[in-house]
Amino acid sequence: MTETVTIIPHQASWTNEFEAVAARLGAALGSLALRIDHIGSTSVPGLAAKDVIDVQITVAELDENVLRSLGDAGFALKPFNRDHLPPGFDDVGEPWHKFFFREQEGERRAHIHVRRVGAANQRYALLFRDYLRAHPAMSAAYGELKQRLAAGLADPDSYPDVKDPAVDLIYLAAEQWAAQTGWQPAA
Repeated sequence: MTETVTIIPHQASWTNEFEAVAARLGAALGSLALRIDHIGSTSVPGLAAKDVIDVQITVAELDENVLRSLGDAGFALKPFNRDHLPPGFDDVGEPWHKFFFREQEGERRAHIHVRRVGAANQRYALLFRDYLRAHPAMSAAYGELKQRLAAGLADPDSYPDVKDPAVDLIYLAAEQWAAQTGWQPAA
């Protein structure tokens, strides 16, 4: 059964909910986690989103230690092991590979993306978030697009396929902004 896509107004509680998920992930991974970041729409103040906390865990390597640590802590590995490839990027090597986990049984819904430090997809998630935080009008337009897509798509499984090109447009603008401002991920 296909899950319906529901977009809701930004919730002030999302930040605290991320902190709770991040604490559990940090406890499971210890020093394997170089950083744990709140990413995605729930990380952008005022942005409408699915009620799912997106978390990015940055690691040195995508290896068995990471898989075992998160699996032992009850997080569920899912087969989605790569990110959408934006236009203009080659798929040479593994710059878009990741591990993707879901929340523990009975816990707050979360999508947990584990990416290598310095990989294109690790940078992408942070730049996209920071760009939307710095550009509230773009964030509002993106939220409106997501609401209309969720309400108007006959097949909810096509939501990411339709949304990804819009995300690419925002990302390309974010890359220009990063070049102009000297943006780097915050420590």
